[in-house]
Amino acid sequence: MLKDALGGYRGSVEEISRIIEEHPDNAEAFYDRANARSCSGDFEGAIKDFTMALKIGLRFREMIVAYGNRGIARMEKGDIDGAIGDFTEIISKKPNNRRLLRSAYLNRAQLKDKKGDVEEAAWDRPPGTGKWRPSAAFRHKNKK
Repeated sequence: MLKDALGGYRGSVEEISRIIEEHPDNAEAFYDRANARSCSGDFEGAIKDFTMALKIGLRFREMIVAYGNRGIARMEKGDIDGAIGDFTEIISKKPNNRRLLRSAYLNRAQLKDKKGDVEEAAWDRPPGTGKWRPSAAFRHKNKK
């Protein structure tokens, strides 16, 4: 699926659904439909499609993005624990993309805060210097 100039996804959910009917093992089609559903506010459908895409198997980058997007959809649905799990999955895979890794830490910190787990949330946040050092969180986890 391609993004158009305005950032929207080309092709409707219905069109992608037809592709899935013909090719039910096409992880990319589930991934694309999940993104389209998420953009249209169908977070429940997006969660199901991201889950299916991950189950079938995606390339590493798409897998990391799928976990992040599913985590955001779960946040929208109020599934805090599920979202924390998705962001934790990204962190455990250690992607080379620092922006995605930083986003996973910050989203997880926000969710832990929301649950009232302020101490754990603090370990996922960048230090007050403004520099991002995820190793602080890893050091803390390894002390236990």
